[in-house]
Amino acid sequence: MAGIYRTRPTADSIAPALDVPAVALGDDIFMSPGVSNSYAIATDAGRVIVNAGLIFEGPLRRSAYAAVPGPTHTIITTQGHPDHWGGIAYLREPGTDTIMHSNYRLWRDDTQRLLGFRARNTAFGFGNISKILVERIQKMDFTGIDMSFPEPTTTFDDRLELRIGGREFVLIATPGGETTDALVVWMPAERTLFTGNLFGPLFGVVPNLSTIRGDRYRDPLRYVEALDTVLDLGAERLITGHFDPIDGTDVIEEEVRAMRDAMQWVHDRTFEGMEAGKDVHTLMSEIRLPEEFDVGQWYGKTSWNVRSIWEMYAGWFHHQSTTELYDVPIRAVATDLVHAKGPDELVEAARAHLRAGRAVHALHLTETVLADGDSSSAREIAIQAHELLLADTDNFWEKAWLSTTIEKLRTQQ
Repeated sequence: MAGIYRTRPTADSIAPALDVPAVALGDDIFMSPGVSNSYAIATDAGRVIVNAGLIFEGPLRRSAYAAVPGPTHTIITTQGHPDHWGGIAYLREPGTDTIMHSNYRLWRDDTQRLLGFRARNTAFGFGNISKILVERIQKMDFTGIDMSFPEPTTTFDDRLELRIGGREFVLIATPGGETTDALVVWMPAERTLFTGNLFGPLFGVVPNLSTIRGDRYRDPLRYVEALDTVLDLGAERLITGHFDPIDGTDVIEEEVRAMRDAMQWVHDRTFEGMEAGKDVHTLMSEIRLPEEFDVGQWYGKTSWNVRSIWEMYAGWFHHQSTTELYDVPIRAVATDLVHAKGPDELVEAARAHLRAGRAVHALHLTETVLADGDSSSAREIAIQAHELLLADTDNFWEKAWLSTTIEKLRTQQ
């Protein structure tokens, strides 16, 4: 049985890097824990670093790896989130080869354009880390440090084989990771695989196909393919983006297979429900992972992934309400809902909105009444609201939806 997540730390244990020496993991591999772990591999040609952490962790990683013989020959970034490349500015040296997947530009540009948006949406979950980040950045000396994005000196598409200082590294694209520029680093002689956050920040748990902070959708089938890549390698040691390595071929295979099969199962059940005509909220409620998979939901959740799968394939319009098409949220009629003493008052409030030309406001209220039971007056106002919207549009799809809905409402009279 899988279930390793019960014995490993949770996301609450993720913490910024400290000013301490790197931890020796054996095979001349060293770990510097942090918001995302960074690793240094000693070779006869100098250090190979896998991930650099956030920018404020850069100086700490430089100190942590002081005992690992230099220079820094190569820095490999396993994905395009800032907690993987932010510290490169402090770790690279003249002549350092910085390697990323060729699709890195997409994630670089997303980060630059949406930095404030994502920072605001992340702060509620990682407030302690955000506070420490601000405090440390305010104390940092950036003199002589190039703070621009660390453009790679080497990129690749599918696979890159390297021999550095007598050690072999194979970089393999895994676009099913948290980003489509994700990659893993395979050391075949040591049977060791660096995965970064391919599985998400926690191993043995359900990943987020769309993060709470806001990110591009993560393709579930590409995730399955990426885990197949991991299984095909037959690693004896798995070194992820957080916490201690996972050792043992059998344990790794069992856990990765469980995560892979669980995602495939959720994907297939969501498809079946969509084909059966079930709405997304019904599927979020109905689809539950069988116990046989035994993967945790300490970071991602199956119900969220059901919605992500639905919306990745079908988009934002769920075909449940005309109001989905417009920029008037349900909270726009909150006062009406709070103060109404029953359906009759909601109908009157809807009629007032309609007279004022606020058709979508009226529909929010009539849909509430009709969801509770039949009401000819609510239905008539809903028809009139749809007719008002129809008269105001030339859009093909909008007209088709409004006309069809009017006919449905009329047949119910």
